[in-house]
Formats: sequence, C-alpha cells, structure tokens
Amino acid sequence: MGTKPLTQTTGRRKHAICRARLRPGTGIVTINDRVFEEYFPSEVQRNSSTEALRVANMIGAYDIDADIIGGGIAGQSGALRMAIARAIVELDPEQRLALKKAGLLTRDSRRKESKKYGLKKARKAPQYTKR
Repeated sequence: MGTKPLTQTTGRRKHAICRARLRPGTGIVTINDRVFEEYFPSEVQRNSSTEALRVANMIGAYDIDADIIGGGIAGQSGALRMAIARAIVELDPEQRLALKKAGLLTRDSRRKESKKYGLKKARKAPQYTKR
C-alpha cells in the first residue's frame, strides 16, 4: 500500500458504499484489508464485482484497494463494481462507451419498498379467510 493511488472513486448500491483506489500492479484486490477471495467467498460476487475489468480488458493491470461499508454482500459487490468502472473511466476515457453499454456506470437505484399498513410486508396480504 506504499505507492500513491492513480485514482480514487466511489460506488454505491442499496446501502453499501465503496471507496476504491487503483494502483498499477498485478491485479491484486484487497477489500477492508482482507483478501478478495476471503471477503467474497461466492464466485458470483467475485465475477460481478470485477466485471468492469473484463469489459475494459484490464485484468491484471491494476491493484485494487477498496473500503466497503454498509449493506449486504450483494450490495457491496455492486458498489465495488461501480467504483472500479468509474476508476477505469477516469484513467482511460475511451473505455466510457464500452462500460456504459455494459451498464456498469449506471447507479442501480432499486430500493426496498416501504411496508403498507394492513399488510404483512410491502405487498404481501394476510391470508384470506372466508368464514
């Protein structure tokens, strides 16, 4: 972590916020001072969070150091994905079109819907009894 980062970007998804720093390196990803594979044990999360690097053909070009707070595993993975995509655009603006086309620069604004009175959840109604 000695070298100064090339860029620092922020990504958000649900309640998760990620601050990612990119440095030239060999593709080592560290999240909250933990190994990438240890932080995201699921292959799905690992693949989705590094998707921007695959789209931009930059796997192994940068070391990524990320701090993620809030949210769950899926939200954190999405936040990291957005932060990496924004960082790539900052370093190489020609990649913007490809990343935009892949939908990696768009903030996923889906939220949990609020609960309504008389219902069990936002839309789930209590069981109907005829008698």
